[in-house]
Amino acid sequence: MRALIFDFDGLIVDTESAIYEAWRELYLAHGHDLPLATYVQCVGSVFGHYDPMVALEALLDSPVDWDTHLPMKDARIRAGQQGLDTMPGIRELLAEARAAGIPCVVASSSQRSHVGGWLDRTGLRDQFDFVRSRDDVARAKPFPDLFLSAAEGLGLRPEETLVLEDSSNGLRASLAAGAPCVIVPSPVTDGSDFTGAAAILKTLAGVSVEVLRSIHASVFAAARI
Repeated sequence: MRALIFDFDGLIVDTESAIYEAWRELYLAHGHDLPLATYVQCVGSVFGHYDPMVALEALLDSPVDWDTHLPMKDARIRAGQQGLDTMPGIRELLAEARAAGIPCVVASSSQRSHVGGWLDRTGLRDQFDFVRSRDDVARAKPFPDLFLSAAEGLGLRPEETLVLEDSSNGLRASLAAGAPCVIVPSPVTDGSDFTGAAAILKTLAGVSVEVLRSIHASVFAAARI
C-alpha cells in the first residue's frame, strides 16, 4: 500500500444525511415517502441511473415546480449541515499517514467547489496531496475514471493504492479500477450491498495505517492462493 484514496461525502464528513432528509421532506410534501433503500442508489454518484427529481415526477405523473422546491430543499440541506465536523478517526488517520510519508488524495463524485469548500471549513485541505472531482473526469462513480485519474496523479498503479469509501457506487468504481477498497458505511449507506470490499469497518476511529496495510496485503495474498 503506497497511497490512500479517500472518498469525501459520507466518509470524511457526513454531508449525506442532511441531503437525504431534505429530499425525503420534499417527497413527503408531495404525498410520497422516499425510502432510504431507494435513495441510496444515487449516493456516491450523480443522478444517472436514479434521479430523485425524475422519480418524483413519475410517482406524481405530473411535473413539479422545481423553481420553488429546489431552493427550499437546498436551504434545508444547508441548515442540516451546519456545524458538521469530520467523521471519527479521519484526522488521526490522516496525521499518521502523513507522518509515515503515505500520500493521501480525495476522489469524489461531487463538484470540486463542494469538496474544496468543506476541506477549507474543516481545515483538512493541506492533509491531501490533491483532489479529483467529477469536474476532472468524463464519468463519475460507479465508473472507474476517478480512481484511475487519482492513481495516475500519484504515479502509481491502482492496485498499489487503497480506496476508502462509504457507498456501493464507490466500491464498484474502485473494483472496476483494480484498486482494493475498504468500506466505512455512513448512516445513509449502512446496510448496502458491499460485496467485493476488502474489509468493512464500522468506523475509522482507532484504525491505524498498519491495519490498512494489512488489509491491502491480505487482498493480494488471497489472490495468490
